[in-house]
Amino acid sequence: MMLNRVIKKFGLQTQSMNEVEDSHSSTVYKCTLSKGYTAFLKIPYTKLKFQRELEAYEILKGRVSVPELLDYWPGDEECPGAFLLSQLEGGPLTLESSPSAAFQVGVLQAEMHRIKPPADKVLNGIQNEFPNWSDFVEKQFYSFAEDVKDVLDPQLYGQAIEKFENMKHQLPSPDGPSFVHMDFRPANIIVDGDKVSGMIDFESVRFGSTEMDFTKLYRDFLRFDSALYKSYKDGYNTIRPLIDLEIVLPFYQFTDAFNSIGWCKRRGIEKNALFLEENLVRLKGFLQ
Repeated sequence: MMLNRVIKKFGLQTQSMNEVEDSHSSTVYKCTLSKGYTAFLKIPYTKLKFQRELEAYEILKGRVSVPELLDYWPGDEECPGAFLLSQLEGGPLTLESSPSAAFQVGVLQAEMHRIKPPADKVLNGIQNEFPNWSDFVEKQFYSFAEDVKDVLDPQLYGQAIEKFENMKHQLPSPDGPSFVHMDFRPANIIVDGDKVSGMIDFESVRFGSTEMDFTKLYRDFLRFDSALYKSYKDGYNTIRPLIDLEIVLPFYQFTDAFNSIGWCKRRGIEKNALFLEENLVRLKGFLQ
């Protein structure tokens, strides 16, 4: 079994292990080690995701608050690789989090967005999509469209394609090149009381335009409370100027709903029925 091999590679003495629920691109276990120390064992689904995450830890270390990379194994033919990571104190960001925490989330994301592609380092995992940003967005959309086609009725599908084509021409010049998380949502932001401990999960990161990176945070957190939204913006602006989200968010919210339907089709409609339903409702709202 792969897990046992990874434990052996790291030479771990574990007291207990529990699989973490909300992980979509890797298998993650919370481990209590022999001296009562907690660490996370992470096995990405693919070699590319492993490579991206590894490079992300090298780039972010000392610049943005992330878990400490305690050890890693580059894997073999059967295993894409594995990481042993320290625990960030606290739990995922929630709607009960304070304006002070929202301010720090803004600071955290802006610190990440301030990071440019390294001039002195060749990256094999993290692609720089910024020079051809609109092509990247389009490629992603039409890749998921193949899956969405099987879920939506033809008329709705046609409307969605038409809306995408109309909206993409109205976007401003992209903001970057910046380090973008691509999955910056509450589950990946760890908060301890009023303090933000840091962020996790770097399997999807790119260098690109910041404009895409606000979508999930807005969807799952910012839109529910104007006070939190204001604090977040204030925090972000202390580090770098925040782009005009009102201009770009409608386009990215729409593509997020569309792409998420495709994601559900790829990962199993029954298993992701609730998320699928949420995104169908959102998509129809955008098309009305």
